[in-house]
Amino acid sequence: MNRLIVFLISFCCLFSAKAQPNDFSANVSKPKSEYIPVTQFWREHNIFQHLDASLTLGTTGIGLDVSSPITDMFQLRAGFSFMPRFNRTMNFGVQVGDNPSQSAAKFETLSSFMQNTMGYKIDNSVDMIGEPTYYNFSLLFDVFPFRQSKNWHFTAGFYWGNSKIATAVNATENMPSLVGVSIYNYMYGKAINREPFFVVNMNGGTYAYTEDPELQDIFYDRFSNYGRMGVHMGDYVSDDSPYFIEPNENSMVKAEVRANSFKPYLGFGYGGRLIKGDDRYKISFDCGVLFWGGTPSVITHDGTDLANDVKNIGGKAGAYIDVIKVFKVFPVLSVRFTRKLF
Repeated sequence: MNRLIVFLISFCCLFSAKAQPNDFSANVSKPKSEYIPVTQFWREHNIFQHLDASLTLGTTGIGLDVSSPITDMFQLRAGFSFMPRFNRTMNFGVQVGDNPSQSAAKFETLSSFMQNTMGYKIDNSVDMIGEPTYYNFSLLFDVFPFRQSKNWHFTAGFYWGNSKIATAVNATENMPSLVGVSIYNYMYGKAINREPFFVVNMNGGTYAYTEDPELQDIFYDRFSNYGRMGVHMGDYVSDDSPYFIEPNENSMVKAEVRANSFKPYLGFGYGGRLIKGDDRYKISFDCGVLFWGGTPSVITHDGTDLANDVKNIGGKAGAYIDVIKVFKVFPVLSVRFTRKLF
C-alpha cells in the first residue's frame, strides 16, 4: 500500500515538473517583484481551473465524483460509490447425523417429536438471504497519454471503504425451525454428557431422569444414534468430514463476506461528448480491477471460513463462493455521465 502511494505521488510530481515552463522555474533567481503568481501559472496551464461532476453506474454501485485537471495530461478524481441493497436467496438442507442417506428418516422422526413435545415444527431446509453491503470512497488519477486525442485515459488510484462487503442471514420464516434445532441440540448435548436437561413430575414429586442410570443409558443410546442436527454446508478441506452450521445463541444462522478496506485500482477508459457540439456533457466507459488482497473471507457466525476451510458447498452459495475464489481481484466496469460545472 505504501509503495503504491509513493508511486502515485512520484508520478504526479514527474508530470507536473514536465509541464512547468522555464520562466516559472527561473523564479528562484528573480526578485520577488518579478515572481509569477501561482494562480496565474495555474490559469496558463489549466491546473485546477475547471470542475466536472459525474454520475457513475457500474460494478462498484452508484456513485458521484468530481474531477479537475492538474495538467493537460493529468486529471484528479475524487468520489463516493455504494451498492444498492438487493437480495439473493440461498437454500440449505437440514441434516441429522453424519450420514446423508439416513438423515431423511431420522429427520422425520425428530421433527414429529419436537412438534409434539415442544410445539416447534422443524422444516427440512433453511433459506439464507444474501445482500451486498459495500461502499467506497475513491481517489483516482487519470492520465491522457495521447496529445492529439483526449478520448483515451489510463487510471491509477485507490478505493477505501468498509471491509464487510456482503452478508447472509436466515429468512425470518425459518426462525421457528432454527429454534427447534437449537432446542434439540441442547437436549442432545445433555443426553450425551449424561446431564439433566428436564425434570418430570411423578407422584407429586420432582424427578430428574439422570438420577436413574437406566434412563441415562436409554437417552444416551437414542440421541447418539440420531446425532446432532444442523445445516449441512459442505465438507471440511482438512479431513473431508461434513461441516454443519448450527444456530447461534439467538437461534440464527449468519455469514459475512470480508475483504480489505484499502483496495488499489488500475484501469483504462474511453470517453467523449455525450451531445454533439456540446463540450459540457460527456460520457465515458471505464474498465479496471480492484486489488482486494487475495481471496475474500466468508466467515460464518461460528468462525468458519467457507471460502478457504470448506469445500463441496452446493447450490447458489457454492456458485457464489466459487466465483469469489476464482477472481482474486474485483472487476470494475462502469459508465460515467459528466457535466462541466465551470
